[in-house]
Amino acid sequence: MEDVFSVSGNIVDVLNRRIFAGTLHIERGRIVHIQEDNTIYGQFICPGFIDAHVHVESSLLTPAEFAKLAVVHGTVATISDPHEIANVLGIAGVEFMLENARQVPFKFFFGAPSCVPATRFETAGAVLDVQAVEQLLQRKDIWYLSEMMNFPGVLQQDPDVMGKIALARQYGKPVDGHAPGLRGEQARRYAEAGISTDHECTTLEEAQDKLHAGMHILIREGSAARNFDALIPLLKTFPERIMFCSDDKHPDSLVAGHINELVKRALTKGQALFDVLGAACLNPIQHYHLPVGRLQIGDPADFIVVDNFERLHILATYVEGKLVAREGKSLIPSVSSPTPNHFHSPKLKQEDLEVKAPTGSPCFIRIIEAIDGQIVTGAAQALARIHDGKIVSDTQQDILKLVVINRYKAARPAIAFIRGFGLKRGAIASSVAHDSHNLIAVGVNDEMILKAIQAIVPHGGGLSVVHEHKQLVLPLPVAGLMSAEDGYAVARKYEQLDAEAKALGSKLRAPFMTLSFMALLVIPRLKLSDQGLFDVEQFGFTHLFI
Repeated sequence: MEDVFSVSGNIVDVLNRRIFAGTLHIERGRIVHIQEDNTIYGQFICPGFIDAHVHVESSLLTPAEFAKLAVVHGTVATISDPHEIANVLGIAGVEFMLENARQVPFKFFFGAPSCVPATRFETAGAVLDVQAVEQLLQRKDIWYLSEMMNFPGVLQQDPDVMGKIALARQYGKPVDGHAPGLRGEQARRYAEAGISTDHECTTLEEAQDKLHAGMHILIREGSAARNFDALIPLLKTFPERIMFCSDDKHPDSLVAGHINELVKRALTKGQALFDVLGAACLNPIQHYHLPVGRLQIGDPADFIVVDNFERLHILATYVEGKLVAREGKSLIPSVSSPTPNHFHSPKLKQEDLEVKAPTGSPCFIRIIEAIDGQIVTGAAQALARIHDGKIVSDTQQDILKLVVINRYKAARPAIAFIRGFGLKRGAIASSVAHDSHNLIAVGVNDEMILKAIQAIVPHGGGLSVVHEHKQLVLPLPVAGLMSAEDGYAVARKYEQLDAEAKALGSKLRAPFMTLSFMALLVIPRLKLSDQGLFDVEQFGFTHLFI
């Protein structure tokens, strides 16, 4: 790293909402002087972009590999919730993320997971109680209390939930929210408990209720949940309380773009430049009190150089004065990684996946409805297809068998049926299944489902696509969530699996990402945990048969 250097261009001062020609003078990673001039420059210098809420694990990459891909798009920092690996490995998982992140020039700001496990209706690999959360919040490298998904617990003043929130306030750290669909008086009570953000809004009205309650709204555009178009009008009326986030982003999506995509889309929709850059660069720094540069004297030299704000081509990215990306190429090298895991290999037989039909006919069953571009699901009813006394998938009606299997200890599979995946043959399986990350699979028959599950077991987890003549696997040996390989290579392999799943008939934009949310019990309406079919609105188990 050069200790002393300078960069010239049109300096975008987001804090003071002005642009001027000048030169940044940088010494030992900090901006020591800003010199204004009258030169006409063909490039702009702007604060780097920040992802205000992301689960790095969902990229299927370690933090170091995530950083390598993200800096190409002008991202210099993330507010990262290590909730996924914590559900598998507990505090040891959080420590793995912190240690791996320290190996690269990128600013990861991790939180203390608040809900491990997310509910008592599923089996996770670890429990983070109040004492464990305090152990994390005491650390200087833990910046906030991660999303409080147990919003019923907040509204009911559950002692453990309120104890964790009180600890965050005691240590002066913000509390992130997660309250899909909460409106009106309930949204106000949720915010008054001390929760300051929400990234789960899907409608303008819901977001406005939460903003009026005093919360900050994170506009999310990930690989599965896409709420940008619905929520971007908020930027004009609440510019200081809007941030951009991806939440969950698969590696192929990360190769394509990151927060830069949201900046460009917002500008295309006519949003004011400084409002957009405030959401992408400044508001996260101010809300979370982050040591990230804002292009002010004395700040860390965290910035990007772009050609203009129409094309938004990232020419260079700097983190604390170190050039980490240039002209679309990452300058962050790969680092080796251990592969900690918690994985009990299930011993399944095909008959374990059978569902016996009740006596009498007709037989109606509850159906989970997957919705493209959303992590909420619908709940429907359908006449079951019965063959040899067993309920089976019905590809003509797009009703497929969905299976969740405990990956921490021996247990019977949980089985339901789902519409929306569109598979006409074969099956797909994954060890990424929010939030407890048990094994999950969907397919056209028991033979294919079993084959898909068996394909990932030898690797301690992964993603698989199978049909009669082919089997593709992406191993994820790091907690069954992440690869230890080069990020670009992982992205290419993921693209192959994604294409193969779509070749089997799926019309979903991201079949594997959608599959991973079908076990997420804190998002309405109907989901499947390793313990059974779950009605989120009633917050309890329900029956397959009606």
